[in-house]
Amino acid sequence: MQELVIASNNKGKITEIRRLIPDLSLLSLKDINFSDEIPEPYHTFEENAFTKANTIHQFSRRNVFADDSGICIGHLNGAPGVDSAHYSGVRDDEKNLQKVLSEMKGIDDRRAWYKAIICLIWKDEVHYFDGTCHGKILSSKRGAGGFGYDPIFVPDGYEQTFAELPLSEKNKISHRGKAVSKMVAFLENVIR
Repeated sequence: MQELVIASNNKGKITEIRRLIPDLSLLSLKDINFSDEIPEPYHTFEENAFTKANTIHQFSRRNVFADDSGICIGHLNGAPGVDSAHYSGVRDDEKNLQKVLSEMKGIDDRRAWYKAIICLIWKDEVHYFDGTCHGKILSSKRGAGGFGYDPIFVPDGYEQTFAELPLSEKNKISHRGKAVSKMVAFLENVIR
């Protein structure tokens, strides 16, 4: 079975992705003994995803993929965007979520979208895959699943937040699910 490293230590993200790619041996950063923090200094999802993937590829010389993703809010001119993981100034899901709720208090325009970019380095070649999921921001949290902004994001066509949806349903419609599906379709062709 071919190996693929997930350039992440985010347990929620790893769980989601492992369910989406059953035919590969997926390794986490912990599995390859990589414990350094990888800086994400760039202002685009593509640059940050490439930096993470390339850092791990150089370290392990294995096939690797990394994603950079975030929530973008219309009223906030696309913020938090690439700064989603540390929007409050620290990497703390609850503080970041509360900052968004505070900034959206009393705002009628609740449009938002999650965006994900995956950078795959497969046999030393770089490939990108993207996914977007549109929806809206609630004024308070609902649900105990998911991570990040999931408890305040309701995808278009649904009544439940990402935190209320079963993981299998979320994976079908989420930004990351769409990007991973594109990557899986690519890998199915190259692995055969």
